Amino acid sequence: MVGWGLIICKNQKLFNYYNSLTTMTLQLQEMKAIKQTRQYSNELMDKLRQTGDPLADDVIQRLHDTEGIAGVRTMFGWLNSSESTSSYKIINEFIEQNNTLPDFADKKLMQQGIQFFQKNQNQIGLMLACYSLPYCYAGADGAKVLAMSQRIQTDTLKRLEETGEFVQIITQEKNWTNGEATRKILKVRLMHAAIRFFTEYHGKWDLAWGKPVNQEDMAGTNGAFSYIVIRGLRKSGEEPSESDSEAYLHFWNVVSTIMGIDKQLIPNNLREAFMIDKVIAKRQFRPSEEGKLLTKALLDTIEKFIENPLLKSFPAAQMRYLMGDKVADILGIPAVSFEKKLVGLIPNSIIFRGTGEIKR
Repeated sequence: MVGWGLIICKNQKLFNYYNSLTTMTLQLQEMKAIKQTRQYSNELMDKLRQTGDPLADDVIQRLHDTEGIAGVRTMFGWLNSSESTSSYKIINEFIEQNNTLPDFADKKLMQQGIQFFQKNQNQIGLMLACYSLPYCYAGADGAKVLAMSQRIQTDTLKRLEETGEFVQIITQEKNWTNGEATRKILKVRLMHAAIRFFTEYHGKWDLAWGKPVNQEDMAGTNGAFSYIVIRGLRKSGEEPSESDSEAYLHFWNVVSTIMGIDKQLIPNNLREAFMIDKVIAKRQFRPSEEGKLLTKALLDTIEKFIENPLLKSFPAAQMRYLMGDKVADILGIPAVSFEKKLVGLIPNSIIFRGTGEIKR
């Protein structure tokens, strides 16, 4: 009996030891599951706020040096066309040299991200119109360069259609095979550089606001089209999987890198995307006349899609529901408390009946 007691005692000790090791292993796995994130200091963000896109900016400057302001204007017209080849060699060389995927691009993850978009494109279209775009307008200094062009305010529908066209082109797998997706992204990259050039050329820009279309603002836009979409879907009860969410973020990270965003502002995961968004919102979100005007123009345009006059205030309610009252107040979005309570109860197909879907 004593011998059996010793064996049982030893086995119990071994069991306790094994159980302790198992617990420690699980704790270590949980620690590893917590995604790491970089830190984004004000010093870093201040530096990136004064940074444009050196590579693309140099191309526009050299074009101006050889062809003058008329050449830059001609090139800008080409950027807004469907033509794939420019009349300027320097522009074609830029596109040819940068028409590649970044080293970190994972084609399987990109494919998964594209498939996620295709499966949820109607709901994502709504997120882009009622969350992503107005969310960008909350950045007071960044909204100034958008307002200066007057185009978003005076031709908002066309702007929405162009955004939709861009998203549709880059979310087709075949366009990554034939190179159309990267060419489209690079044209937008050159457009940003041209806007920086024209804004500073006309001498109406104050660098206290940062460089026009700077790295911080571009990173904010990347987040609005990726992480904010995921956040909006979750808030709307869609609950995309962690795998699909990370794949969708990866897809937009590839797009943003080709677009010229600094790798320091390309989030490695959703947690890091959350941190970047939090930092930018804290630094840049505040009331501005430009942000309110842009939001009003967007709201007025979306409301034209609503056939039932009793539902005209639902786009504002949708924006308030998705962004929260704090950001909605910054943008001057009407307080429609009753309609806000009904968001989620009335299907979007009923609210936007007769239009198919918001122009994308």
